[in-house]
Amino acid sequence: MPGARKIASTAAYAGSIGAAGLAGVGLGAYGLLRIEALIARRVVGQPFEGAPEDSGTYGHAPGRPIEMLVIGDSTAKGMGADHATQTVGAIVATAVAAIAGRPVHLTNVAAVGAISTDLGDQVERALELVDNPQVAVVMVGANDVTKSVQRATSTRHLAAAVAALRAVGCEVVVGTCPDLGVIEPVPQPLRLLTRKWSRDLAAAQTVAVVEHGGRTVSLGDLLGHEFEQTPSVMFSKDRFHPSAAGYARAASALIPSVLDALGMTSTDTGRAPDRRRGESIGPVSVAANRAVRDPGTEVSATEIGGQESGHRGRWAVLLRRHREPLPTSVEPPAARSAETAVPDGEGSTDVTPGTARNSDT
Repeated sequence: MPGARKIASTAAYAGSIGAAGLAGVGLGAYGLLRIEALIARRVVGQPFEGAPEDSGTYGHAPGRPIEMLVIGDSTAKGMGADHATQTVGAIVATAVAAIAGRPVHLTNVAAVGAISTDLGDQVERALELVDNPQVAVVMVGANDVTKSVQRATSTRHLAAAVAALRAVGCEVVVGTCPDLGVIEPVPQPLRLLTRKWSRDLAAAQTVAVVEHGGRTVSLGDLLGHEFEQTPSVMFSKDRFHPSAAGYARAASALIPSVLDALGMTSTDTGRAPDRRRGESIGPVSVAANRAVRDPGTEVSATEIGGQESGHRGRWAVLLRRHREPLPTSVEPPAARSAETAVPDGEGSTDVTPGTARNSDT
Protein backbone atom coordinates (compact mmCIF):
# COMPACT_ATOMS: atom_id res chain seq x y z
CA MET A 1 0.00 0.00 0.00
CA PRO A 2 1.11 3.58 -0.49
CA GLY A 3 2.65 5.81 2.15
CA ALA A 4 0.52 8.20 4.15
CA ARG A 5 2.42 11.18 2.81
CA LYS A 6 1.30 10.31 -0.74
CA ILE A 7 -2.30 10.01 0.37
CA ALA A 8 -2.13 13.29 2.22
CA SER A 9 -0.41 15.03 -0.67
CA THR A 10 -3.07 13.83 -3.08
CA ALA A 11 -5.86 15.26 -0.95
CA ALA A 12 -4.07 18.45 0.04
CA TYR A 13 -3.24 19.49 -3.48
CA ALA A 14 -6.61 18.36 -4.88
CA GLY A 15 -5.54 16.15 -7.75
CA SER A 16 -7.83 14.94 -10.46
CA ILE A 17 -9.61 12.51 -8.16
CA GLY A 18 -9.04 14.55 -5.01
CA ALA A 19 -10.50 17.72 -6.46
CA ALA A 20 -13.94 16.18 -6.80
CA GLY A 21 -13.80 14.88 -3.26
CA LEU A 22 -12.75 18.26 -1.88
CA ALA A 23 -15.15 20.38 -3.90
CA GLY A 24 -17.74 20.46 -1.17
CA VAL A 25 -15.62 20.66 1.96
CA GLY A 26 -14.48 24.30 1.77
CA LEU A 27 -11.23 26.12 2.36
CA GLY A 28 -11.21 25.33 6.06
CA ALA A 29 -11.22 21.60 5.44
CA TYR A 30 -8.69 22.06 2.65
CA GLY A 31 -6.33 23.67 5.15
CA LEU A 32 -7.03 20.90 7.66
CA LEU A 33 -6.01 18.28 5.14
CA ARG A 34 -2.71 20.06 4.59
CA ILE A 35 -2.09 20.01 8.34
CA GLU A 36 -2.97 16.32 8.40
CA ALA A 37 -0.40 15.75 5.67
CA LEU A 38 2.26 17.04 8.04
CA ILE A 39 0.97 14.81 10.84
CA ALA A 40 0.96 11.78 8.55
CA ARG A 41 4.57 12.36 7.56
CA ARG A 42 5.61 12.12 11.20
CA VAL A 43 4.06 8.70 11.75
CA VAL A 44 5.08 7.02 8.50
CA GLY A 45 7.33 4.03 8.95
CA GLN A 46 10.56 3.66 7.04
CA PRO A 47 9.99 2.52 3.44
CA PHE A 48 11.44 -0.73 2.11
CA GLU A 49 14.23 -0.78 -0.43
CA GLY A 50 12.65 -3.52 -2.49
CA ALA A 51 10.50 -6.64 -2.54
CA PRO A 52 11.41 -10.36 -2.59
CA GLU A 53 11.74 -12.10 -5.95
CA ASP A 54 9.14 -14.86 -6.00
CA SER A 55 9.26 -15.93 -9.65
CA GLY A 56 9.95 -19.65 -9.85
CA THR A 57 8.44 -23.11 -9.81
CA TYR A 58 6.27 -24.23 -6.89
CA GLY A 59 5.36 -27.82 -6.10
CA HIS A 60 7.24 -31.06 -6.72
CA ALA A 61 4.67 -33.20 -8.57
CA PRO A 62 5.47 -34.44 -12.08
CA GLY A 63 3.82 -33.01 -15.13
CA ARG A 64 3.88 -29.88 -17.19
CA PRO A 65 3.78 -26.78 -14.99
CA ILE A 66 0.75 -24.52 -14.88
CA GLU A 67 1.87 -21.10 -16.07
CA MET A 68 0.75 -18.34 -13.72
CA LEU A 69 1.42 -14.61 -14.04
CA VAL A 70 1.36 -11.93 -11.35
CA ILE A 71 0.89 -8.35 -12.55
CA GLY A 72 0.43 -5.05 -10.75
CA ASP A 73 1.90 -2.88 -8.00
CA SER A 74 3.90 -3.32 -4.79
CA THR A 75 1.30 -5.57 -3.18
CA ALA A 76 1.47 -7.88 -6.19
CA LYS A 77 5.25 -7.72 -5.96
CA GLY A 78 5.17 -8.59 -2.26
CA MET A 79 6.69 -5.51 -0.66
CA GLY A 80 6.59 -5.99 3.10
CA ALA A 81 7.08 -9.76 2.99
CA ASP A 82 10.28 -11.04 4.57
CA HIS A 83 10.72 -13.99 2.21
CA ALA A 84 9.75 -14.84 -1.36
CA THR A 85 7.51 -17.68 -0.14
CA GLN A 86 5.31 -15.18 1.75
CA THR A 87 4.01 -13.17 -1.21
CA VAL A 88 0.49 -13.47 -2.57
CA GLY A 89 1.83 -15.01 -5.78
CA ALA A 90 3.86 -17.66 -3.94
CA ILE A 91 1.01 -18.61 -1.60
CA VAL A 92 -1.51 -18.88 -4.44
CA ALA A 93 0.94 -20.85 -6.61
CA THR A 94 1.68 -23.28 -3.78
CA ALA A 95 -2.02 -23.86 -3.11
CA VAL A 96 -2.80 -24.41 -6.79
CA ALA A 97 0.12 -26.83 -7.15
CA ALA A 98 -1.05 -28.85 -4.14
CA ILE A 99 -4.62 -29.12 -5.39
CA ALA A 100 -3.76 -29.68 -9.05
CA GLY A 101 -1.03 -32.24 -8.35
CA ARG A 102 1.14 -30.36 -10.83
CA PRO A 103 3.89 -27.78 -10.41
CA VAL A 104 3.07 -24.12 -10.95
CA HIS A 105 5.55 -21.86 -12.68
CA LEU A 106 5.11 -18.31 -11.43
CA THR A 107 6.27 -15.28 -13.41
CA ASN A 108 5.93 -12.04 -11.47
CA VAL A 109 6.30 -8.86 -13.55
CA ALA A 110 4.68 -6.52 -11.02
CA ALA A 111 6.58 -3.37 -10.05
CA VAL A 112 6.76 -1.27 -6.91
CA GLY A 113 4.97 2.03 -7.49
CA ALA A 114 3.10 0.81 -10.57
CA ILE A 115 -0.24 2.31 -11.58
CA SER A 116 -2.82 1.04 -14.04
CA THR A 117 -1.19 2.81 -16.97
CA ASP A 118 1.83 0.54 -16.43
CA LEU A 119 -0.18 -2.64 -16.94
CA GLY A 120 0.17 -2.64 -20.72
CA ASP A 121 3.96 -2.82 -20.52
CA GLN A 122 3.78 -5.48 -17.82
CA VAL A 123 1.44 -7.64 -19.89
CA GLU A 124 3.67 -7.24 -22.94
CA ARG A 125 6.72 -8.29 -20.94
CA ALA A 126 4.87 -11.24 -19.38
CA LEU A 127 3.77 -12.54 -22.77
CA GLU A 128 7.33 -12.29 -24.03
CA LEU A 129 8.48 -14.44 -21.10
CA VAL A 130 5.61 -16.96 -21.13
CA ASP A 131 4.13 -18.36 -24.31
CA ASN A 132 0.88 -19.77 -22.97
CA PRO A 133 -0.04 -18.38 -19.56
CA GLN A 134 -3.07 -20.07 -18.06
CA VAL A 135 -3.99 -17.62 -15.32
CA ALA A 136 -2.96 -14.13 -14.28
CA VAL A 137 -3.46 -12.53 -10.87
CA VAL A 138 -3.62 -8.73 -11.04
CA MET A 139 -3.44 -6.41 -8.02
CA VAL A 140 -3.50 -2.69 -8.77
CA GLY A 141 -5.25 0.54 -7.82
CA ALA A 142 -3.83 1.93 -4.58
CA ASN A 143 -1.21 4.02 -6.35
CA ASP A 144 -3.82 5.27 -8.80
CA VAL A 145 -5.63 6.83 -5.85
CA THR A 146 -2.55 8.32 -4.23
CA LYS A 147 -1.20 9.63 -7.54
CA SER A 148 -4.52 11.16 -8.59
CA VAL A 149 -4.95 9.09 -11.75
CA GLN A 150 -8.35 9.72 -13.33
CA ARG A 151 -10.66 6.81 -12.62
CA ALA A 152 -11.62 6.54 -16.29
CA THR A 153 -7.95 6.34 -17.23
CA SER A 154 -7.27 3.66 -14.63
CA THR A 155 -10.16 1.46 -15.69
CA ARG A 156 -9.41 1.88 -19.41
CA HIS A 157 -5.86 0.60 -18.98
CA LEU A 158 -6.98 -2.23 -16.71
CA ALA A 159 -9.64 -3.27 -19.22
CA ALA A 160 -7.05 -3.26 -22.02
CA ALA A 161 -4.72 -5.45 -19.96
CA VAL A 162 -7.51 -7.94 -19.22
CA ALA A 163 -8.53 -8.01 -22.88
CA ALA A 164 -4.93 -8.63 -24.00
CA LEU A 165 -4.56 -11.55 -21.59
CA ARG A 166 -7.91 -13.05 -22.51
CA ALA A 167 -7.00 -12.79 -26.19
CA VAL A 168 -4.24 -15.38 -25.65
CA GLY A 169 -6.52 -17.65 -23.60
CA CYS A 170 -5.27 -16.57 -20.18
CA GLU A 171 -7.81 -16.46 -17.34
CA VAL A 172 -7.68 -13.27 -15.26
CA VAL A 173 -8.39 -12.74 -11.56
CA VAL A 174 -8.15 -9.15 -10.34
CA GLY A 175 -7.85 -8.17 -6.70
CA THR A 176 -9.53 -4.76 -6.78
CA CYS A 177 -8.24 -1.59 -5.15
CA PRO A 178 -7.87 -2.00 -1.38
CA ASP A 179 -9.67 0.33 0.99
CA LEU A 180 -7.06 2.92 1.91
CA GLY A 181 -9.31 4.14 4.70
CA VAL A 182 -7.98 1.33 6.92
CA ILE A 183 -4.54 2.92 7.14
CA GLU A 184 -4.57 4.03 10.76
CA PRO A 185 -1.69 6.57 10.69
CA VAL A 186 -3.68 8.69 8.23
CA PRO A 187 -5.94 10.96 10.34
CA GLN A 188 -9.59 11.85 9.80
CA PRO A 189 -11.22 13.24 7.73
CA LEU A 190 -8.57 12.28 5.21
CA ARG A 191 -9.22 8.57 5.82
CA LEU A 192 -12.89 9.02 4.95
CA LEU A 193 -12.01 10.67 1.64
CA THR A 194 -9.48 7.99 0.69
CA ARG A 195 -12.04 5.31 1.56
CA LYS A 196 -14.53 6.84 -0.88
CA TRP A 197 -11.93 7.21 -3.64
CA SER A 198 -10.72 3.62 -3.10
CA ARG A 199 -14.21 2.14 -3.20
CA ASP A 200 -15.23 4.16 -6.25
CA LEU A 201 -12.19 2.90 -8.12
CA ALA A 202 -12.74 -0.71 -6.99
CA ALA A 203 -16.34 -0.62 -8.26
CA ALA A 204 -15.23 0.80 -11.62
CA GLN A 205 -12.50 -1.85 -11.86
CA THR A 206 -15.05 -4.60 -11.24
CA VAL A 207 -17.28 -3.47 -14.10
CA ALA A 208 -14.34 -3.12 -16.49
CA VAL A 209 -12.83 -6.50 -15.65
CA VAL A 210 -16.06 -8.50 -15.84
CA GLU A 211 -17.10 -6.87 -19.10
CA HIS A 212 -13.77 -7.89 -20.64
CA GLY A 213 -13.86 -11.52 -19.55
CA GLY A 214 -12.11 -11.54 -16.18
CA ARG A 215 -13.33 -11.96 -12.64
CA THR A 216 -12.68 -9.82 -9.57
CA VAL A 217 -12.17 -10.38 -5.88
CA SER A 218 -12.92 -7.46 -3.58
CA LEU A 219 -9.96 -6.85 -1.26
CA GLY A 220 -11.63 -3.78 0.26
CA ASP A 221 -10.95 -3.54 3.97
CA LEU A 222 -10.09 -7.24 4.17
CA LEU A 223 -7.36 -6.40 6.69
CA GLY A 224 -9.33 -3.66 8.44
CA HIS A 225 -10.52 -5.54 11.53
CA GLU A 226 -7.25 -7.40 11.95
CA PHE A 227 -5.31 -4.17 11.52
CA GLU A 228 -7.27 -2.52 14.30
CA GLN A 229 -6.80 -5.50 16.61
CA THR A 230 -3.24 -6.52 15.75
CA PRO A 231 -1.58 -3.95 13.48
CA SER A 232 1.90 -5.25 14.27
CA VAL A 233 0.88 -8.67 12.93
CA MET A 234 -1.13 -7.83 9.83
CA PHE A 235 0.93 -4.89 8.57
CA SER A 236 4.67 -4.71 7.97
CA LYS A 237 7.14 -2.36 9.62
CA ASP A 238 6.32 0.54 7.27
CA ARG A 239 2.72 0.38 8.63
CA PHE A 240 1.21 0.43 5.12
CA HIS A 241 2.17 -2.70 3.20
CA PRO A 242 0.80 -6.02 4.47
CA SER A 243 3.01 -8.30 6.52
CA ALA A 244 3.41 -12.00 5.74
CA ALA A 245 0.19 -12.61 7.69
CA GLY A 246 -1.55 -9.85 5.76
CA TYR A 247 -0.51 -11.32 2.42
CA ALA A 248 -1.71 -14.75 3.54
CA ARG A 249 -5.09 -13.21 4.32
CA ALA A 250 -5.32 -11.60 0.89
CA ALA A 251 -4.17 -14.79 -0.85
CA SER A 252 -6.83 -16.84 0.95
CA ALA A 253 -9.49 -14.63 -0.64
CA LEU A 254 -8.00 -15.04 -4.13
CA ILE A 255 -7.29 -18.80 -4.15
CA PRO A 256 -10.89 -20.06 -4.71
CA SER A 257 -11.32 -17.70 -7.66
CA VAL A 258 -8.00 -18.77 -9.19
CA LEU A 259 -8.97 -22.43 -8.82
CA ASP A 260 -12.35 -21.90 -10.47
CA ALA A 261 -10.76 -19.85 -13.26
CA LEU A 262 -8.47 -22.81 -13.97
CA GLY A 263 -11.40 -25.23 -14.00
CA MET A 264 -10.38 -26.86 -10.71
CA THR A 265 -12.50 -27.59 -7.66
CA SER A 266 -12.90 -25.09 -4.85
CA THR A 267 -15.29 -25.01 -1.93
CA ASP A 268 -17.78 -23.05 -4.04
CA THR A 269 -17.46 -24.83 -7.38
CA GLY A 270 -20.78 -25.43 -9.09
CA ARG A 271 -23.04 -24.03 -6.41
CA ALA A 272 -25.81 -21.55 -7.09
CA PRO A 273 -25.96 -18.23 -5.23
CA ASP A 274 -27.35 -18.70 -1.74
CA ARG A 275 -29.88 -16.06 -0.65
CA ARG A 276 -29.20 -16.90 2.99
CA ARG A 277 -25.64 -15.72 2.49
CA GLY A 278 -26.73 -12.58 0.66
CA GLU A 279 -25.80 -13.89 -2.78
CA SER A 280 -27.67 -13.59 -6.06
CA ILE A 281 -27.31 -12.48 -9.67
CA GLY A 282 -27.82 -9.01 -11.11
CA PRO A 283 -26.36 -6.34 -13.39
CA VAL A 284 -22.60 -6.01 -13.05
CA SER A 285 -22.93 -2.35 -12.07
CA VAL A 286 -25.07 -3.30 -9.07
CA ALA A 287 -22.78 -6.19 -8.20
CA ALA A 288 -19.73 -3.95 -8.34
CA ASN A 289 -21.09 -1.37 -5.93
CA ARG A 290 -22.11 -4.01 -3.43
CA ALA A 291 -18.91 -6.05 -3.72
CA VAL A 292 -16.70 -3.19 -2.55
CA ARG A 293 -18.48 -3.26 0.80
CA ASP A 294 -17.97 -7.00 1.26
CA PRO A 295 -14.28 -7.99 1.11
CA GLY A 296 -13.58 -11.46 -0.22
CA THR A 297 -16.55 -11.30 -2.61
CA GLU A 298 -16.04 -12.56 -6.16
CA VAL A 299 -17.80 -11.02 -9.15
CA SER A 300 -17.81 -12.93 -12.42
CA ALA A 301 -19.82 -12.93 -15.63
CA THR A 302 -22.78 -15.25 -16.00
CA GLU A 303 -25.84 -15.86 -18.18
CA ILE A 304 -29.56 -15.95 -17.53
CA GLY A 305 -31.65 -17.95 -19.93
CA GLY A 306 -28.76 -18.02 -22.39
CA GLN A 307 -28.48 -14.23 -22.38
CA GLU A 308 -25.28 -12.45 -21.28
CA SER A 309 -26.97 -9.10 -20.69
CA GLY A 310 -30.25 -7.57 -19.58
CA HIS A 311 -31.63 -4.08 -20.05
CA ARG A 312 -29.29 -2.83 -17.30
CA GLY A 313 -26.15 -4.39 -18.73
CA ARG A 314 -23.97 -7.47 -18.27
CA TRP A 315 -25.20 -10.15 -15.89
CA ALA A 316 -22.84 -10.97 -13.03
CA VAL A 317 -22.89 -13.36 -10.10
CA LEU A 318 -21.61 -12.49 -6.63
CA LEU A 319 -20.30 -15.20 -4.32
CA ARG A 320 -19.03 -14.83 -0.80
CA ARG A 321 -15.92 -16.91 -0.93
CA HIS A 322 -14.59 -18.88 2.01
CA ARG A 323 -11.51 -17.02 3.20
CA GLU A 324 -9.92 -18.61 6.23
CA PRO A 325 -6.37 -17.29 6.84
CA LEU A 326 -3.56 -19.42 5.46
CA PRO A 327 -0.18 -20.11 7.06
CA THR A 328 2.27 -17.24 6.74
CA SER A 329 5.03 -19.49 5.39
CA VAL A 330 5.01 -22.13 2.69
CA GLU A 331 7.45 -24.67 1.34
CA PRO A 332 10.28 -23.05 -0.67
CA PRO A 333 9.95 -23.38 -4.45
CA ALA A 334 11.70 -26.26 -6.13
CA ALA A 335 13.35 -23.85 -8.52
CA ARG A 336 13.34 -20.10 -8.98
CA SER A 337 13.92 -18.24 -12.21
CA ALA A 338 15.40 -14.80 -12.51
CA GLU A 339 13.82 -12.19 -12.64
CA THR A 340 -20.88 -12.30 -3.84
CA ALA A 341 -22.50 -10.71 -2.16
CA VAL A 342 -25.73 -9.35 -3.66
CA PRO A 343 -28.33 -8.89 -0.92
CA ASP A 344 -31.97 -9.12 -1.85
CA GLY A 345 -33.13 -5.89 -3.37
CA GLU A 346 -33.25 -3.86 -6.52
CA GLY A 347 -31.10 -5.15 -9.35
CA SER A 348 -30.66 -8.68 -8.02
CA THR A 349 -32.20 -11.82 -9.44
CA ASP A 350 -32.72 -15.16 -7.74
CA VAL A 351 -31.50 -17.99 -9.90
CA THR A 352 -32.02 -21.68 -9.32
CA PRO A 353 -29.26 -24.17 -10.19
CA GLY A 354 -28.97 -24.73 -13.91
CA THR A 355 -30.38 -21.42 -15.08
CA ALA A 356 -27.07 -19.59 -14.85
CA ARG A 357 -23.52 -20.60 -15.57
CA ASN A 358 -20.17 -18.90 -15.44
CA SER A 359 -19.21 -17.39 -18.77
CA ASP A 360 -16.11 -18.59 -20.62
CA THR A 361 -15.64 -15.24 -22.33
